[in-house]
Amino acid sequence: KDERKKYVDTPYGKPSDALILGKIKNVDCVLLARHGRHHTIIPSHVNYRANLWALKEEGCTHLLVTTACGSLREEIQPGDVVIIDQFIDRTTKRHLTFYDGSCPGLPGVCHIPMAEPFCAKTREVLMDVAKKLGIKSHSKGTMITIEGPRFSSRAESLMFRSWGGDVINMTTVPEVVLAREAGLCYASIAMATDYDCWKEHEETVSDSCFSLLALVAKPGSLGS
Repeated sequence: KDERKKYVDTPYGKPSDALILGKIKNVDCVLLARHGRHHTIIPSHVNYRANLWALKEEGCTHLLVTTACGSLREEIQPGDVVIIDQFIDRTTKRHLTFYDGSCPGLPGVCHIPMAEPFCAKTREVLMDVAKKLGIKSHSKGTMITIEGPRFSSRAESLMFRSWGGDVINMTTVPEVVLAREAGLCYASIAMATDYDCWKEHEETVSDSCFSLLALVAKPGSLGS
């Protein structure tokens, strides 16, 4: 409702795309496509700092994100939703803080606590909604975030399982870290598209993604 686009700039450059402003059930909301509306930005090149800065400047207080992920656990099946509560950072090329001296208005260093990275209250709401909708969901999970754009080798995938990882993606870090620095309540809805390559003789990620998209397109399919 009342949808409009807003192009902005930040001290860290431009966000991934225009901000889409409007209302959802009479609540002011801002939508932003992390990879651009046509999915043209690889994970390493997403301007995470500009994205978070723009949302904060627009008055956002809570950040609810979606992410596709691979499953590292037998019990997390393709199509399941995981309300993640922890992460392990395996990225190598990203800006992990606003406080690196590049913005004159943010002097000094910020050592942000990260024991509980995700907003507990928002996670509870998401779990309640998933239950009411009949969506198969998992109330917690540890996300491994890799640099990408390649997927893991089998040796890496098995290592991540041994570390206690539950799902794997390419974008949770540094988003969740920057959200904490910005004082935003951050929660993530992670949908498993496939089993990561630790599990042999499974469909490739592209095959399983197309199958899942077809499933989601059917009304009520995720609630059945």
